[in-house]
This record gives sequence, structure tokens and C-alpha cells, in this order.
Amino acid sequence: MNDAISELRSIVMRAESQWTETGLPRVAMVHAEACASQVYQPMLHLVLQGSKTLSIGDQVMSYGAATYFVVPIDVPATGEIYPGGPDEPYLAISLTLDPSIIASLLADRPKTESQPHPCCFAPVAAPTEMLDAWLRMLRLIDHPDEAPVLAPMVEREILFRALQGPFGEMLREIARPDSRLSQVRRATQWIREHYTEPFRVEPLAAMTDMSVAAFYRHFKAITAMTPIQYQKRLRLLRARWLLLFETHNAAAIAFTVGYESASQFSREYARLFGLPPARDAARFKTPADAGDPDKMNVAALGG
Repeated sequence: MNDAISELRSIVMRAESQWTETGLPRVAMVHAEACASQVYQPMLHLVLQGSKTLSIGDQVMSYGAATYFVVPIDVPATGEIYPGGPDEPYLAISLTLDPSIIASLLADRPKTESQPHPCCFAPVAAPTEMLDAWLRMLRLIDHPDEAPVLAPMVEREILFRALQGPFGEMLREIARPDSRLSQVRRATQWIREHYTEPFRVEPLAAMTDMSVAAFYRHFKAITAMTPIQYQKRLRLLRARWLLLFETHNAAAIAFTVGYESASQFSREYARLFGLPPARDAARFKTPADAGDPDKMNVAALGG
């Protein structure tokens, strides 16, 4: 395991301080030393060096080296990432989840009894077999002529290893279009597309073919948030991005993302990020850098 981790780290050291495409389908890597606040898309995320703490709804999770977690659905999250020590920056890799590939794996293997899966987003120790598969995947970065043939096979192996672990049942739900997770995904997609607008829960529940009570229960179980909390996190993450990269003041941004009260926006922003909007934005830029992402600590929004 140590040899695989060491070689994986040496490859990921080439990444930038934000998610970097590898040239391999659905595979990205990151080399960063800042906080991690963004909307996470469905992915398998493996930490190689350093650690990450994420706040997702009312859950706070910590991830160390050689642990992975699965994001089953788009979720807004805030948090921090930490280096492993001097000259040991945070390093991680991710695989965006394709439900059709997971479904093909399920069709090719006999149904087995599922392990009890941990709560959403919990850290799981990566088995040696998964790390070995990841290493073969990243080695293909330097062999682009081989990648079209070998990368799909290695991707299936990584997912096969994950299906054998504690997140196996969750991955099965991702692959089933009629699962509760897939039904909730329809609601989160609607909220993301209309996050600035007020909404009623009843139409969302109807959209997912669930009663209001069942919709609340499953939405909270999958996202760790209520629908209103989910919308609020989307608004605040978007507001933070606008504060960093646009010239509007906090009050104007509050109305842009859907708030009717600038004071309420400021309170909720400070509660989530620890500082009022203007002071928080000032941490990541200087006056000369405003509006120029290339001169700012953009890792504040990713990682």
C-alpha cells in the first residue's frame, strides 16, 4: 500500500491548486493548501495526503490519507483542507460517477448481500486493491495511446472495489433510475436550476412521486439537509463566488442570489463561513487582484 500511495502522490503533485483534468474520462486530481467550499457532484473522492474536513448539512466529516468517500448526489459543502506537514500539501483524486457504468457492473455480477453502509459522506479506508487500481489509472496519464482501451477497464475495477465496500448499496441506488436517491436527485436538480426563487415543498414531493413526509425524510437522509437548507447553502456558495470575482457589494449580491433582506444574508453568511461577507472575501484577494481569478486564492472555492 505504501508504495502505491507514494507513486500516486508523486503523480498528483503535478496538479494545480484547483481540480485539474487528467485527460482520462471522469478522473481529476488536486494539489492544494486552502479551504474546500463548493457544490460536490456525484463522485468517489480519495485523499492521498493531508486531510479534509467537510460540513454537509448538520454532518461534519474528517478525511485522512488513504481514505475515500462517495458523494451520491450534488451537495453544497463547506470545509477546510490541511497539509500533512511541511512540504506535504493536500493531494486528492476523484472519479465522477457514471450511473450507466455502475449499472453495467451490477448486471455482470451476481447479487450479493450488501454490507451495512455508513452515513452519507463518511470516510472509509481504501483497500489495497482499490489503491492499486487507482495507480494503474493515473499511470495512463503518461500513456495517452493506451488510455482509450485500458482506462474504461480500470474505471470499472475501481467501481467494482467500491461496490464491495461499505458504500455498495449506495452505489446500487445511484445506478437504479427508480431508487429513492434518483427520485431525490430530480428535486435537487430543480432547486439548483431555480435556487434564487422561493418554492413550496409540495410540488417537489410530487415531482419525486413521494408524499411530503417521505420526501422530507429521504431528502434529509441523502443530502444531510432539508430542501430549504439545501437552497440556502447554494445561495451562500454562489454569493461567495460573486464576492470574490465580481465588483458588486454584499447587499447587491444578497438580492442577486435570492435574499430579500441584506441583513439576514449577512448573518447567515457569517454563520456559515465564520466572517461577514466583505471581511471573508478580503481574506482571498487584494484590491489589485479583484476580479482576476488567476491572482486570487481560488482554492477557497474548490479542493
